[in-house]
Amino acid sequence: MYCPKCATQNVDGASYCRACGANISLVPQALSGELPVAAPQPWPDRYYRKRHQREPRIEEAFRAIFMGIAFTVISILVSKYAPSGATWWFWLLIPACGMFAKGFAELARLRATKDRRSAAQPQVNSVPQQDLPASRTGELKPPAPSVTEGTTRHLGIELKSPPFEFSDTQKPS
Repeated sequence: MYCPKCATQNVDGASYCRACGANISLVPQALSGELPVAAPQPWPDRYYRKRHQREPRIEEAFRAIFMGIAFTVISILVSKYAPSGATWWFWLLIPACGMFAKGFAELARLRATKDRRSAAQPQVNSVPQQDLPASRTGELKPPAPSVTEGTTRHLGIELKSPPFEFSDTQKPS
């Protein structure tokens, strides 16, 4: 394997060039056209990983929202008709809010997944790669203008303004 920076031959599988020290660990992947596979991140919670690896579903979202509605209706009925329901009906609102949050979060994940999929698809009006003209590599490109070219252009030109002369009666302001 050759270093792309200094063209020194290195041992296959080397991470750094032995002559210039450049990082050459990704050169074989670049030559083959493969992207490196990222190692999975270790999540501390198995339930979090399990929940976020699965595909979001509209059925799960509606089920959670309807369960939230059911808990809300039951808490209202308990507050009206159950003995001593006026003291503990409020505690039924906690799972109701949790179910609402779970359902709306699932809907948000569903929308985000749909947006990601639509962004990954090719644009309708874009030019396909094979329809682009081939680049002419035999042509030399004109050199880029110098940074100092515009700033030093005025150095060879004499100033046209008359010099200031002061007499004894005039004082500079």
